[in-house]
Amino acid sequence: MEEPQLLQQQEEEQSQSVSLQDCLKLLKGERDEQRLAGLLLVTKFCKSDDLVSLRAIYDAVGPHFLDRLSRTGLGKGVVSSGSGENRDAYLQLSVTVLSAFCRVSEIASSKEMVSKVPMIFEVMSMKSGMPVLEECYEFLYLVSTASEDGLTALYESGGIKLLAHQMSALPDGSHLMELAMKLVQLMLKKLSQGIVENDHLSELSVIVTKIARQFALLQNALKFEALHLLSAIFSSEYSTLLHDALRVIQNENWSNHMRDGVATILQNRVAPAEKFEALILAESMVSIKGEGWLIGQINLPNVQDPIPADRCLLLVLESSRVEVAVLLNELAYSKYEASKSSSSTAETIISKQQKVTIVFSLVEKIIKLISNIGETEGHHLDENTFIKAINGLNETIGVVLEYLQDAKEHGQKVGNDLLASVRLVGSYLAEAPVACEDKITKLLGYMLSVEGEHESSPFYSVCFLLPMLCQKTMKIEGCKLLASSGGYKAVVDCLMKLIEQNRNGVENNGCIFLACDTIMNLLKMEQITFSEDESTFISLLKALALWTEKTNDPSVVMMASSICTLIFDMTSENALLNHPSLSSSCLDSLSRLIARSLASWGQDMSDAAKADMDLLEIVTAGYSRWADRFPQIQKAVER
Repeated sequence: MEEPQLLQQQEEEQSQSVSLQDCLKLLKGERDEQRLAGLLLVTKFCKSDDLVSLRAIYDAVGPHFLDRLSRTGLGKGVVSSGSGENRDAYLQLSVTVLSAFCRVSEIASSKEMVSKVPMIFEVMSMKSGMPVLEECYEFLYLVSTASEDGLTALYESGGIKLLAHQMSALPDGSHLMELAMKLVQLMLKKLSQGIVENDHLSELSVIVTKIARQFALLQNALKFEALHLLSAIFSSEYSTLLHDALRVIQNENWSNHMRDGVATILQNRVAPAEKFEALILAESMVSIKGEGWLIGQINLPNVQDPIPADRCLLLVLESSRVEVAVLLNELAYSKYEASKSSSSTAETIISKQQKVTIVFSLVEKIIKLISNIGETEGHHLDENTFIKAINGLNETIGVVLEYLQDAKEHGQKVGNDLLASVRLVGSYLAEAPVACEDKITKLLGYMLSVEGEHESSPFYSVCFLLPMLCQKTMKIEGCKLLASSGGYKAVVDCLMKLIEQNRNGVENNGCIFLACDTIMNLLKMEQITFSEDESTFISLLKALALWTEKTNDPSVVMMASSICTLIFDMTSENALLNHPSLSSSCLDSLSRLIARSLASWGQDMSDAAKADMDLLEIVTAGYSRWADRFPQIQKAVER
């Protein structure tokens, strides 16, 4: 490319009224310096929204000259003597006009422009501090939005890696930062779980921390762009992988920024969709950092007075309470009232069920936080905040119980939304078993019958309610409720399924022992009788025999033998042997079980046996009551 010796002189001689035709005449000139002068004029007088002129200018100069100009600026072209000092000027001019031309979508989507994406990346990596950086970002944004090929070129050239490297140096709230965030948004559609796991996990986690800063500090439209982008990232299929990567980041500033941003959105009047996005972020942050993230110092721009550390907790709880009420009301309408012929009904129900899952998760984590607040180091709630939180939770659980009541009245027992509702109720009642007693009394039997969409019979609903049932059945009123509702059958069925899972290698000892305790509480109450339901308990005896046949765990042996002992109070050996579903070999196993448990009685008791002393007393006392009715067991014990 020839040295443009007359550039400066020609530029000064041009008047402000230079016409497009004059510019085109220069661009069509035979010499490079004429074309350079024309391009300089383009940057001076051509408006960015004058798409017709930009198209004409591009056609006049042609892609070949632009390519030579770019290569010369990068030091890759044939440069005549003394031109090296102008390379930066060539490069800046090249990127500036390329960016301007790409405002015409037909040009931006052309193969010539798509092919220049790697060159622009090279410019950005070499010249990160130069004035043309903004034009580089403009070019990438315009090309990647104009065609799928442009977006593919952006991603495959290393867009995620480049942005992760550069975003930390971009000024907060700048147009550059806005463009960078838009490029991230565009590339998200190129990411899948496998791609993120193998290639981009660390880069994406860095990008999230940079966007979190914008989310916290800005008070303009870009704050909402950050909200939308973070919400999209945390709602993606690779969010769980990202959670793991973000947990190991040492710098805590980003999580504080997230709390500041969430609190700002939730305490202001914004669109419901944006409040829900803030709840998505809150749920993700609690999953990453733990429930304690909800309590912490909040720093808001232009706010001098200190903000209470529990403000975020109360804002999230109140917003979740409102969302639960709105979503469940809309979901009930879609399921029971809306026209069944509506093609959008199914999609609407699925969408709302997904949203309910998010807010339920948040409420459940708040329940966990409140219940453990005295044990959580560094976190404290004053009495006023604690009362507000409890009231908010009570209202929320009340709404969920009304939703379940509505489902019961419509004969609905199957649905993941119903199962999630039971889970939330169970989580709360595990901490406050006397809450909402009237509604629980009416709904207990129904809740124990709820099934998930892929269950063949109730199981998880019972598991979710076991902590509450175990506490309630310590009193006669709770036992009567479980017996009268028929719920004890569901608990027995659940225990048998848990035992089967245990025998197949799936351990869930927490649920197993809760179910055992609940059944024992029922059987120990003399006022409760089950004389007309012999088959339920015979099935349980068979499961207990199989569970303990090959175990050496003393806790399992003592728990199972205690339940068997209480069941034997209601029957006899002859009755069991005459039952068609119980074999003599099963009775042999039960005999060995009772004998093993009683063998631990004595002065040389192991520490494990001493720990289960209350169970051993149940077996010993029971054996003395019914031994004469069970000669086979008596023979095994005396052997």
